[in-house]
Amino acid sequence: MPQPDPSEAPSTPPWRLLLGYVRPYRWTLLLGAVLSLLTGAAGLALPLVARTLIDDLGHDRSITGALLAMSGLVVANAALGALGGYVLRYTAESVVLGARRGLVSHLLRLRISAVDRSEPGDLMARITSDTTLLREVTTDSLVGLGTGGLTLVATLAMMGFVDPVLTGVTLGVVLAAGTVIGVIVPRINRASRRAQDAVGAMGASLERTLGALRTIKASGAEHREEQAVHAAAEESWRQSVRAAKWSALAGNTAGLSMQVAFITVLAVGGARVATGAVDIGTLVAFLLYVFYLMAPIQQVVGAVAQYQTGSAALARIEEARLLPAEPAAEPSPLPRPGAEPAAIAFQDVRFRYDDDLPYVHHGVTFAVPPRGMTAFVGPSGAGKTTVFSLIERFYDPEEGSIELDGRDLTDWEVSALRSAIGYVEQDAPVLSGSLRDNLLLGNPDADDGEVLRALKTTRLDSLVDRLPKGLDTLVGHRGTKLSGGERQRVAIARALLRRPRLLLLDEATSQLDAVNEAALRDTVADVARTTTVLVVAHRLSTVTMADRIVVMDAGRVRAVGTHRELVAGDPLYAELAATQFLAATDDGLKTPESVDS
Repeated sequence: MPQPDPSEAPSTPPWRLLLGYVRPYRWTLLLGAVLSLLTGAAGLALPLVARTLIDDLGHDRSITGALLAMSGLVVANAALGALGGYVLRYTAESVVLGARRGLVSHLLRLRISAVDRSEPGDLMARITSDTTLLREVTTDSLVGLGTGGLTLVATLAMMGFVDPVLTGVTLGVVLAAGTVIGVIVPRINRASRRAQDAVGAMGASLERTLGALRTIKASGAEHREEQAVHAAAEESWRQSVRAAKWSALAGNTAGLSMQVAFITVLAVGGARVATGAVDIGTLVAFLLYVFYLMAPIQQVVGAVAQYQTGSAALARIEEARLLPAEPAAEPSPLPRPGAEPAAIAFQDVRFRYDDDLPYVHHGVTFAVPPRGMTAFVGPSGAGKTTVFSLIERFYDPEEGSIELDGRDLTDWEVSALRSAIGYVEQDAPVLSGSLRDNLLLGNPDADDGEVLRALKTTRLDSLVDRLPKGLDTLVGHRGTKLSGGERQRVAIARALLRRPRLLLLDEATSQLDAVNEAALRDTVADVARTTTVLVVAHRLSTVTMADRIVVMDAGRVRAVGTHRELVAGDPLYAELAATQFLAATDDGLKTPESVDS
């Protein structure tokens, strides 16, 4: 399954990537960290107050002050903890939002060549699943490691102040546990990365299945596709369970170390109390610190484990961000009504879709003047649709040049270039949403008059009258509530609403019935009087009305001329025309005498 290559992952350390996402929110993150530290400080003061209370009891002094101090510390601990938790959660959600917005903006500007090498489902998983992990890695890892680490150091310092000997015993146990956890951590990272990759694979498999569900059902392939999605889900489960196993082992090691430390301190401390080296109040205070030490240790261990999971997600997000994209630019204004039509010229263009694929164009050369209709014909695989992809700059040629209005396409800002072009793709995609949303996709500022004219031009006005909510009727996922011909007419109306100086129609009438096709041919002829129209066509009825015809074969232009000239002068075109004519004759649309007309 093609997708971003992990071997090409950035060399930037994950912690530096994380800081890049956190930097815009550093002050709120710092506030949350300070509140967390104050919460820890309130907790650290409790054992000292407890020792004072025990001393007061032992010396028959009033304990009112100590009880009030302990109550105040408990309330402060709860209040500061709640406020700090909210601030950190708010910051973490903001980090996730920023990451998602940045990644979505980048993916929408990806070069089409990068999209061709990726799986949409895997890219969606990077936006949803991987960015979600940033929430935990921001709070649990980044802040948890900082505040937990500082609290751990502060607790050990207080323990050293209370009794250096017992502190040394505790440190020995903690360091032994830290060595074991250091061995476990890399295993968490590997399992987490594999789990996230499996989630991406599952998303890609599911997107592939849902995108062709009718075909899968018609082929009786539900069970096989179900197994493929299940296999990816099970792989994600296996790797997630593996990561959970190592994380649990790390957490239990930390917990076990604290239990061992407590028992050891109790034994050693009891002996010191018996010899008179320390009093009972000091031992109680130290044991309370041992209990308090458990929280920052588990926080640090959890932060390290969460960082391993988050670093895998950060690497996948960064891989997506490194995919080649077009430069971000503000949308360019559409051409004014009546703007001069465009001229287009190819000069010795060579192109292939990837380095390991054969060339599609082998030196394509032709010129199209402003206005009029130019048809591109040729056998399947001749490179006709690729001409349109190159004009739109979905791809750039390896050699040669393409000029619009005498300027090389690379000299045009991409948004300005595309604002001058209306493009109807071969499969005429329609987006989920309302009919109005689809019509206004390329020109959201079109007024009602322009929309009405486009509807009448494409004979969609009668359809709108029949729909229950008119233009606001939902068309379903990928336009499933519309027929193939209606989707084509929607795509053509959408292109016309852009007031293009150059209109590209890739088999735009292939799914229309004879009546609507004839009407649309007349429309295209009218449009060609005021703009430049390029058409990829297989129907002879469309080709014969063109002002010029470009015949392509095996990635080259072999002839340019009118229908009559090419029938007489180019054997391939004559054969294509005759073949299409014979196919049309079966439908009773033409007569043999019309071939040379």
